[in-house]
Amino acid sequence: MGGGRTGQHARRPIAGGGEPRHAGPGRALRRWTRHPLAAALLCGGLLTVAGSTVGLLLLTGRPGISPQPVAHRGPPPAGVVAAPARPVTLARVSRPVYLSIPVIGVHTRLIQLGLTAQGTLQVPASTSVAGWYTANPRPGQIGSAVIAGHIDSYQGPGVFFRLRLLRPGDRVYVRRANGTLVVFRVYAERSYGKDHFPTQRVYGPAPDPELRLITCGGIFDPAIGSYLSNVVVYATQIR
Repeated sequence: MGGGRTGQHARRPIAGGGEPRHAGPGRALRRWTRHPLAAALLCGGLLTVAGSTVGLLLLTGRPGISPQPVAHRGPPPAGVVAAPARPVTLARVSRPVYLSIPVIGVHTRLIQLGLTAQGTLQVPASTSVAGWYTANPRPGQIGSAVIAGHIDSYQGPGVFFRLRLLRPGDRVYVRRANGTLVVFRVYAERSYGKDHFPTQRVYGPAPDPELRLITCGGIFDPAIGSYLSNVVVYATQIR
């Protein structure tokens, strides 16, 4: 993950997997815990999860690795589509359990992500799964739901390796524990330098049910073992 400026905002955590190849685990862990939220989100660095060292190298930038369009997108998942929540309701919706983005070949279960003792976002122990940040609204609730995943590791592409290929109009599907689907439409894809991460825009309130998908991107700097940017995809629930 990388570092970001948080200002007055609470720190948020996120995901990881694989083994390191750019730095020793002690040095990497210190780097991770120094970085507050925003770009701490999935950009470069190594961290120790469940006693094993994992590499967190998230979106394009390393020589020889380039996201390619998926030849076979596949059909969208089947299920009852949930209606958007009304602004007046405070009822909690069922928890998200699965994420599908057919246009870029993403099909993954969702794990829960909270905060570490250092106030940073937790990270998945595997680069093959994504996680949802439990302190923000759930997908389909009013506000900004956050899902994060790795771009890659020394083993190869991660779950969000092709995230930056999403374009306005593309569909994102989140299946809930009760079997219903929440369908989102992408309206923007942005890349931010980790020192200029817009924490409030990404994590802050939204008037409608929205979704933010986050990974790392930009140039990978082997000297610091980190990507220099974060990629954020913005989507809104289809009415």
